[in-house]
Amino acid sequence: RSLGCFMAEVTTKLAGQSRGNRFFYLTIRLIVIVVCRIYLRLRIVDAHKIPKSGTFILAPSHRSTLDIPVAAATTRRRMMYMGKDSMWKIKPIGVFLTALGSFPVTRGSADLEALKRCIAVLERGDPLVLFPEGTRHHGRVIEPLFDGAAFIAYKTGVPIIPVGIAGSEEIWPPGTKLPRPRKCVAVVGDAIYPKDLNGARATREMMSEFTLELQTSLQTVFDKAFLLLD
Repeated sequence: RSLGCFMAEVTTKLAGQSRGNRFFYLTIRLIVIVVCRIYLRLRIVDAHKIPKSGTFILAPSHRSTLDIPVAAATTRRRMMYMGKDSMWKIKPIGVFLTALGSFPVTRGSADLEALKRCIAVLERGDPLVLFPEGTRHHGRVIEPLFDGAAFIAYKTGVPIIPVGIAGSEEIWPPGTKLPRPRKCVAVVGDAIYPKDLNGARATREMMSEFTLELQTSLQTVFDKAFLLLD
């Protein structure tokens, strides 16, 4: 199959672009933000660094499930997220997740499928949330990142915006049923851009360099978030 046909199929599967879906997302986002502001005393720093138009990749640190709604709280724009396709097996849940900006990716499938779906999201004009550490980690050190964010940025030409989230691990650690009422701080960093290749293909070394730049930037805002939290 051609990449064009695959992208058309992916875009159809992503769906969730109706006016009703967008209104639902904004309503749920508002509720989540109110809860976070009151219950968790969420503070967002430098939110103005997130573009009001155009596409980008939002790349937060990842220490808790709470990082997902916190990422959504950083901007009024509708964000898109990846999710395990198994969560779409129950139709009402799948409809709910799609309306909230999630799209399915087959767990255990080739990474290429997930990358193509992310590219499709950006090419239709939606900003994307991508946790570059890949999964939840512990502590105050940003773990080595996957090259996926760098690959997508080079393929689409969009910037990556790092976001350091402090306090989420203590508020809602793995295995805890409900979040604890503690303070959370999210710091938005400066956008970093892939090099202009003038139509050439990015090399593996360039991807690695860009990933390292992102890791350094993410660590900087992560550290700043903890300074404001303490």
